Amino acid sequence: MRLPSVRALRFLCLVSSVFCLLSSVGHADLVWTSATGWRVEGGALSGLAGADGSKALDVMNSARTKEEQGSTRSALRAYANVAKKYPNSIYAPEALYRSARLRLAGKDYQKAFEDFQGVVGRYPNTKRFNEIIGEQYRIASAVLDGARGRMLWGLLPGFKSREKGIEFFETVLVNAPYSDYAPLSLMNIARGHQKLDQVENAIDALDRMINNYPQNLLAPDAYLKLGQTHATLVDGPYYDQAATKEAITYFTDFMLLFPSDTGVAAAEKGLDGMKNMLAESKMKIGDFYFYKRSNYTAAKVFYNEAITSYPESPIAARAKLRLVDVESKASGKKVAPEGKAEGDAPKKKRFWLF
Repeated sequence: MRLPSVRALRFLCLVSSVFCLLSSVGHADLVWTSATGWRVEGGALSGLAGADGSKALDVMNSARTKEEQGSTRSALRAYANVAKKYPNSIYAPEALYRSARLRLAGKDYQKAFEDFQGVVGRYPNTKRFNEIIGEQYRIASAVLDGARGRMLWGLLPGFKSREKGIEFFETVLVNAPYSDYAPLSLMNIARGHQKLDQVENAIDALDRMINNYPQNLLAPDAYLKLGQTHATLVDGPYYDQAATKEAITYFTDFMLLFPSDTGVAAAEKGLDGMKNMLAESKMKIGDFYFYKRSNYTAAKVFYNEAITSYPESPIAARAKLRLVDVESKASGKKVAPEGKAEGDAPKKKRFWLF
């Protein structure tokens, strides 16, 4: 058996040392007191050694001191320096976290979110993971609802950016897809797209919600909103009814899946409107073939579809009367409403109204 070379053994030792180093840093806590400054507790190493370790610690102490003195810009520069120059140290995630907190206090939502993202993106094992996801969710909510950022040049408020709020929620969804914030983020994404009149995108978000989190408490609301959102795409009985059919599907699914939900009345109202719309559309097509093309076979098909679309509706009753007229025209005989041909009755002078 071939024995490993000395160089290979040294490499393995180096890898092992690095692994132990990172493990030690990962389990250590960074604690601040005004008397002693930053110190590492619960772990033997900071991730740095020698001059680098001392330099990083000095910069962190300086940054925190400036932060507490109210010198926010100086503190932010110092924290950014630590995060950039010492990314593998225990100080880096803390520097990004402190920076995010300072930016959030100053309503710099964009950069605060980015700094929080720097922590969970680069250091996913941080003990602050849940806290940071919660902060990112709150920032996204504020931005989506129109919160303005920090003052521009100290004179004017920042601009609203609902699109950025949607982007933030998508990031939260990627960061924590199995957290309670994920379905909430999808509902807010849908809400944001609706505010921006991006109906198709809103439907996509709601669809992701019911497919990925069908057992979540927000699922009933998502089904109902899907029906209502599809209904907003319906332009009338003369147009394509694909959105009408989708709305009917989601209203029906909602009522079947959640019969005790408080939104049942709204779903019933929505379903009634959409079934009437679909039946009326069939009537319009039937009328076209009947009156404009004298195509009685096609007319009968669509009048029957109007009846089956909503059997209990007044539209269905109208369709049945139209079928009587179609039979009359097709046979060349006047047909009574009950279906008896007038040619079979004693001949009397009658007046027909169309």
